[in-house]
Amino acid sequence: MSGSTNLPPGFHFFPSDEELVIHFLRRKASLLPCRPDIVPTLPLNRYDPWELNGKALNAGNQWYFFSQATQTRTSRNGHWNPIGADESVSSGGSNVGLKKTFIFSIGQEPFQATKTNWVMHEYHLLDGNGSSSTSGSSRKRSQKKKCHSDKESSSNWVVCRVFESGCNSQVSFQEEDMELSCLDEVFLSLDDYDEVSLPKN
Repeated sequence: MSGSTNLPPGFHFFPSDEELVIHFLRRKASLLPCRPDIVPTLPLNRYDPWELNGKALNAGNQWYFFSQATQTRTSRNGHWNPIGADESVSSGGSNVGLKKTFIFSIGQEPFQATKTNWVMHEYHLLDGNGSSSTSGSSRKRSQKKKCHSDKESSSNWVVCRVFESGCNSQVSFQEEDMELSCLDEVFLSLDDYDEVSLPKN
């Protein structure tokens, strides 16, 4: 799948953290179809962040893709270093996921690497949500032992958002802890339309 979207003209892919976890990551981990099916699956270690264009889903100055969770987030020219504390992603008053933040550094040696402006948000499901749960019954564990390949394909999924900071990739209402999806923007535009008074004949 290419990095271009199949959305109608005027629609933009701009999901909130909650939407990424609930509507995309949870469905991916549960082997359910994602609609719209526009987020590709990429091996994180294969690409440097500047190589994602045309491979990951491009939405403005951000790139989205699914990947298998890994402990070694390295690529050919560098590696991703964790920064800050993990953030909870909530839905309906319950925590449903975690958001981890990383910054990309060029070079493989930690003390000789050069930090870049590339940032990655990596979203994880919490235990007990979808097929990524690690606290299933013994029956489920038995099934996983019998179907190891199915386990690898249905669990440990993450969804990543990559952007280069300082390139207007984070718009103003994100900085104010407000996030609007494309549907929110449509509803707001309809509200504005209702307020327009037509001239009387």
